[in-house]
Amino acid sequence: MASAQDIVAEINNQLASDPQRSKGINATYQFDLAGDGGGTYYVVLKDGSGSAGEGSATDPNTTISMNADDFVDLATGKLDGTRAFMTGKIRIKGDMHLAMKLQSVLTTAAQ
Repeated sequence: MASAQDIVAEINNQLASDPQRSKGINATYQFDLAGDGGGTYYVVLKDGSGSAGEGSATDPNTTISMNADDFVDLATGKLDGTRAFMTGKIRIKGDMHLAMKLQSVLTTAAQ
């Protein structure tokens, strides 16, 4: 099973190899992941470029708090983002619209 760190590394690799994944999105995301394999991660998307890694984001537009296992399930398509939000598995602080745009970047990176 992939870890949150593996997923973030793959997002970074895919953003580097295919910067068009971030086309039309200008946002900085921070993930505060709890539980085993948790930590703080960031994803920065700037309309045609992007990066992801471990650590805190500078001035994030959206901060997403969740369990690390749920993050992996979300990124691998095993957990629906809307359902996870509605059941309290995901807590979002900041721009909800930007959080919804991130779903496509997460799921395509994990495939």
